[in-house]
Amino acid sequence: MRGALAIRALILGGTTEAVQLAEACAALPELEITTSLAGRTRAPNAPPGAVRIGGFGGAGGLERYLRQQAIDRLVDATHPFAVRIGRNAEQACRAAGVPRLRLLRPPWQRRPGDRWTEVDSLAEAARLLPSSARVFLSVGRSDLEAFAGGGQWFLVRTVDPAERCLANAHWLAERGPFRVEDELALLRAHAIDVVVSKASGGEATYAKLAAARQLGLPVIMVRRPPPPPGPVVDSVAAALAWLAHRPADPALAGRST
Repeated sequence: MRGALAIRALILGGTTEAVQLAEACAALPELEITTSLAGRTRAPNAPPGAVRIGGFGGAGGLERYLRQQAIDRLVDATHPFAVRIGRNAEQACRAAGVPRLRLLRPPWQRRPGDRWTEVDSLAEAARLLPSSARVFLSVGRSDLEAFAGGGQWFLVRTVDPAERCLANAHWLAERGPFRVEDELALLRAHAIDVVVSKASGGEATYAKLAAARQLGLPVIMVRRPPPPPGPVVDSVAAALAWLAHRPADPALAGRST
């Protein structure tokens, strides 16, 4: 049963940070948290508290959910490349009068020795690949079609088994965190020439970039899309403080009617 003074919050999850935020919220009795997962990963890391699995049906469906569940605040802690849900969350929260915060982990930073070429899209990354290259492709399952038909050989790693849309490829279904020594062994074993990655950030998958740097391999890095308008924080601690705080500003105090 909802406490009289409880803040009811919805976390749009699917990331390590979302799980960490739910874990931190579980220790605060004044917060009632539901985490929403898209359901695209077969065995997601389950956060504590209530969990909702599946889409909302666009911005309108999310707006209805926010109103029906009397959600006071929403934290969008989805993947940095989850463009559609981010836009839907911004529209739904604006329509429902629910304060929204984007929890966006810091991007990876280029270090001495990195050979990065930054691009704005997967299609641009695919165009830059030499036709005879052996490529370590570390992107999402839904991103693979951009690389079909180019003639390269691919080492493909995804969290869940992916549809095999690339004819000349070796497939791995693995979840991080990964160690640098293991990534070095992987790149050497498959004689990789170039790494393609999205600028996701986080520690779990950074090791491939450290390994590429040690081996002097070029990396094609797909830049992040800009987040929707609104407040952004880059740490779980900052998101927790925002959720737990009861500001005097009516615009941040809770859900409007």
